[in-house]
Amino acid sequence: MATGLEAQAPHFSRPIALEGASNFRDLGGYQGKDGRHLQWRKLYRSAHLAHLTQDDLDQLKTLGVSRSADFRGLGESAHLAYNWPQLSRHALIVEPTVVQRAQSMLEKGQDLTAGDTVELMHDTYRSFVNVYGQRFAEFFTLLQSNDEPLVFHCTAGKDRTGWAAALLLTALGVDEEQIMDDYLLTNQLFRRPPASMLGQISEEALDALWRVQPSYLMASVDTVRNQYDSLDSYLTQALGVDRTARERLADLYLSE
Repeated sequence: MATGLEAQAPHFSRPIALEGASNFRDLGGYQGKDGRHLQWRKLYRSAHLAHLTQDDLDQLKTLGVSRSADFRGLGESAHLAYNWPQLSRHALIVEPTVVQRAQSMLEKGQDLTAGDTVELMHDTYRSFVNVYGQRFAEFFTLLQSNDEPLVFHCTAGKDRTGWAAALLLTALGVDEEQIMDDYLLTNQLFRRPPASMLGQISEEALDALWRVQPSYLMASVDTVRNQYDSLDSYLTQALGVDRTARERLADLYLSE
């Protein structure tokens, strides 16, 4: 069985090494609707882009990336701002909660166990469905506007970005196994921040915070299934991604 890193055309690489950004990768090559595959060099996911170097920007220009969808909250995007002339940035604000809640627990003198962190992550993923559906609907509107190469990201490129990728791949007919493979690639490609960012916290809790686990993504999926029966129904009823929209996405992003 091919993994996310192996499921690629010989002349394309899924991970793209950038000095100033972590977890940057191409979504091309996954098999979608009617056996067609996602086109290479059209859709990318990443951690934040504030620290891109000139060489990184030159590489993105070579790739044709001309627009970004930024899922970060207001504070995050202000703290790590970017305004690269070659990128048209679209703010799709999904406020983070897990790091703030973890910091709050530590400031109150509470121990933050791995179990606590996992539950914080599950709550965060549920909020993507229960609180921020409109932002992901806006993402699909942006995707349908044209097929200019686009990168979507949050701060780490793993949670908000991971859910956006799962929704996009579902809309394009990619199966659950490939979607989970793509989601878990973060554990190979994300450069974790220093432990000092959160002060005294166990290595197990840090792992739960900065790595992804299948149960995180499934917290969103299970929330959708409980409320809408299926991801397909959720895409149609909550996000406005009906049959016409999915055909438009397939025309834009799947190979012939």
